[in-house]
Amino acid sequence: MNKSLSLVSALVLAPMLSMAQWKYPETAKVNQVDNYHGTEVADPYRWLEDDRSAETAQWVKAQNTLTFDYLEKIPYRNALKKRIEQVFNYQKLSAPSRKGEWFYFYKNNGLQNQSVLYRQKGLNGAPEVVLDPNQLSPDGTTRLQSFVISKDGKYAAYTLSKGGSDWQDGYVMDLTTKTNLSEKIEWIKVSTISWQGNGFYYSRYPKPEGSALAAKNENHQVWFHRVGTSQSDDQLVYQDLKNLQRFHYLQVTEDEKFAILIVSDRGKGKEGNALFYKKAGQESFQPIVAEVDKFSYSVIDNIGDEFLIETNENAQNSKILRFNPANKSWKVVIPEKAEPLQGARTAGGKLFLSYLKDVTTRVYVHSMDGKLENEVKLPGLGTCSGFGGNADDKFVFYTFTSFTFPPTIYRYDIATKKSTVFTKPELSFDPSAFETKQIFYTSKDGTKVPMFITYKKGLQLNSQNPTLLYAYGGFNVSSLPAFSATLIPFLEQGGVYALANIRGGAEYGEKWHEAGMKLKKQNVYDDFIAAGEYLIAQKYCDNQHLALRGGSNGGLLVGAVINQRPELCKVAFPQVGVMDMLRYHKFTIGWNWSPEYGNSDDATDFKNLYQYSPLHNIKSVAYPATMVTTADHDDRVVPAHSFKYTAELQAKAGAVSSNPLLIRVDVNSGHGASNTAKSIEQTADIYAFLFYNMGFVPKKL
Repeated sequence: MNKSLSLVSALVLAPMLSMAQWKYPETAKVNQVDNYHGTEVADPYRWLEDDRSAETAQWVKAQNTLTFDYLEKIPYRNALKKRIEQVFNYQKLSAPSRKGEWFYFYKNNGLQNQSVLYRQKGLNGAPEVVLDPNQLSPDGTTRLQSFVISKDGKYAAYTLSKGGSDWQDGYVMDLTTKTNLSEKIEWIKVSTISWQGNGFYYSRYPKPEGSALAAKNENHQVWFHRVGTSQSDDQLVYQDLKNLQRFHYLQVTEDEKFAILIVSDRGKGKEGNALFYKKAGQESFQPIVAEVDKFSYSVIDNIGDEFLIETNENAQNSKILRFNPANKSWKVVIPEKAEPLQGARTAGGKLFLSYLKDVTTRVYVHSMDGKLENEVKLPGLGTCSGFGGNADDKFVFYTFTSFTFPPTIYRYDIATKKSTVFTKPELSFDPSAFETKQIFYTSKDGTKVPMFITYKKGLQLNSQNPTLLYAYGGFNVSSLPAFSATLIPFLEQGGVYALANIRGGAEYGEKWHEAGMKLKKQNVYDDFIAAGEYLIAQKYCDNQHLALRGGSNGGLLVGAVINQRPELCKVAFPQVGVMDMLRYHKFTIGWNWSPEYGNSDDATDFKNLYQYSPLHNIKSVAYPATMVTTADHDDRVVPAHSFKYTAELQAKAGAVSSNPLLIRVDVNSGHGASNTAKSIEQTADIYAFLFYNMGFVPKKL
């Protein structure tokens, strides 16, 4: 690529009066032109990629000043925030997990910035605090990412992240005294923690050169740390210097008999992974699946010296096989079903399998040899998670939720096959005042796409209801029905919330995913557009009362759709989005997304990416009121994506659009809100921006 870095104007941030009377900060342009396979592409805001420069910091400050001055003038903004706090202020518990005689669980009293880790002896014991992340930083943005207990229950290895970053630091706690040992482990990222004997395995990168929040991450390594030693004494277990853009994870079976190494090569566009094992005491890993290809494999558990493995090899909805290392033989335990396999866990000598049927969970219990024993009767249609445990467990826990069903924890007795409520939240509002229905609408190419629509009972279909349409559509991720208290203030005002299960996700297995990736990515945008058109046709709203929202890959979705159909909606929220599709792979672990998007280094992929890249397809036409959101510690989708996109949006559309085109940059936060307070503040600002730009005045809050 040809690169010219000469400045064509000074980095002056004086206000500029646009034709539409919006005073956006002036953004300097540089004479940067790249050549992609014979096509020259200008990148005038390349300088905003430098997250450490004073000029970028000044630009962010000017943009935030404009945005927050605007938000502060919305008269009901604070009342919305207060109402969100009220409905969110209830006790939240996680399902317990057992280690010996202790049960560990997380609890948030309501508005705590971080959930607190507790334990108690037996189910009736007195809870005691194990670790309270709220005490670790003044602003409550240090997060407990993992807490893994050794087999003997003496120690725990845990990791913390700061300010929303994906980087983690590791520590070791003596669980007898609940105090830390002296060691600290740095530069952990994309890692499992797995104990074996007197230490644990973890994955890390070498210390990055340059910006820790933006530099490309390469050479993912597996290390072994022994309790009581320093990181400098850790043993390098595995690295691959010939393939620097591979991921390497290591997990240990419950009996600690085997270490399982997982290797993926997404940097080369491969969806699958290789799989290796090493028996305790052995020096080298032996292959189960020697080469990375298009199929994925994961070890669920071991049965003696054999492995239960979930795979999508020649089974788009996945199946479960049993592998014998002695003779390299494979046996089908659970064949592929018509519904996609969502999860496979073991506990109490049973195999628990969850499937998706029209985007709602079904759970079945099998013997370890695959025989179906029973279906777990769930409270209704919704989303279920849990069921994992120890081999000697007599009961397990699971959590069930749906849009109007708050997360409720159930205890499932393995012998009697019965579920009982273990704990459910006490709310200050009545979820039964709202209802959800699932519909199937038709996309551009005739595909039927499911969508959940939630609203207050008695809603009138008069086209005037503020409607928020959300979707993700990528990376084989399913958007499942789940309860969110922060939706309540929006629904109370007569708002309609729609969740579209567009292609690119895993709602109908790998075929649904493949229909929305790489050269078929336009299907995702067509599905989202058709969802908006359905809501308008059915009179939930009109285009002056429709808002689009999506985050990360969903931020890309919103950015692409408002380029293609700017008149479809009144308001848009592209959040932490992948907006520069030509350079995404040059930051942190962005190269990992190549199997999903393709890569601009390839001529065919470049042509496809260039056609829909949000940054490169902005038009000089009227756009919906748009509030881009990002954060200074987002080292997954670096904020430069949103910075460059906003600068281009304001420069082109800002001259002709009467709607505000703003960016909200959170501080000390990451790819998701780093604490409860920031999450509530952002949600209040989104609702305030939505209502205000629709000309909707909320009823008494």
